[in-house]
Amino acid sequence: MRPPMRKAPLRALGWAFAIVVVIFASRSVAANWVRLRAQPVEWTLRPLPIVGALVLTWAMYALLVQAWRVMLAGWGERLAPLPAARIWTLSSLGKYIPGQVWAIAGMAVMAQRAGIAAWAATASSVLLQGLAVGTGAVVLGLTGLSLLDASYPWIRAAVLLLVVASAAGVLLMLWPPFVRRALGLLRVQVGERGTPRLPAVLFGLAANVVAWLGYGAALWLLARGVLPGTRLELPQAIGGLVASYLAGFLALGVPAGVFVREAVFITMMQSILGPVAALVLALVARLVATAAEFGAAAPFLIHRGESTRVAT
Repeated sequence: MRPPMRKAPLRALGWAFAIVVVIFASRSVAANWVRLRAQPVEWTLRPLPIVGALVLTWAMYALLVQAWRVMLAGWGERLAPLPAARIWTLSSLGKYIPGQVWAIAGMAVMAQRAGIAAWAATASSVLLQGLAVGTGAVVLGLTGLSLLDASYPWIRAAVLLLVVASAAGVLLMLWPPFVRRALGLLRVQVGERGTPRLPAVLFGLAANVVAWLGYGAALWLLARGVLPGTRLELPQAIGGLVASYLAGFLALGVPAGVFVREAVFITMMQSILGPVAALVLALVARLVATAAEFGAAAPFLIHRGESTRVAT
């Protein structure tokens, strides 16, 4: 079974979206350039909050690995925690390769070697990604509206519409006929069951909500580790994190959403932190996120043992 492939027009649309976002953010920063040059920024490195941010990020990875295992079980496939973590972390590095299909393709290949049906691994990943986008948009609407209001008051209605649409999309993903149709459109041919069990989808939904909140809390800790006396509040950190990650995800074809995530983050945070501090935090957040992803995969890169299909 082939993993879902991005059509060329869709990739072009993703690149166009990325270019528009970067240009829009650049204009926003340029408008504050005089203030940016004049504004001093104090930053430091406090190990405890930074390590806490890293550990919390890894904990969210573990939760999402478990969500993938539960989703696989919903299709009738079983995979033990350690092989699942190996497949999930290594395949996630595919996001750094242009094209954004390599993560799902790598997951399908490694899962098949571990005795899991490739279609189940792919379908589970696609469904969890859909839940991530839908729940992320809802979380953004609940936590990031004040950030957007500060700079773009006109956007409130658009965000509220996005929240309603995303909530509806998440609910549709709990409806088996919609799941079958959506996976079919993505050329993911599922097995005889057709859809995963509802409790598995509900667990994936809850896990993604918790993961967004956890990633935001990690950013909040990180801000306290590099910016002394920061005024960034936890809901603001969650909102800024979710908005930047969703923008990077929607920039199809851009490896790991590079520049796009940072552009959105700086645009949203500069009214609270100031342009310089927002830039510093965006760069440090990218470094820590990359270190977390490669750090989680490092044990499996060092030890290249094959996964085995042993469920617990």
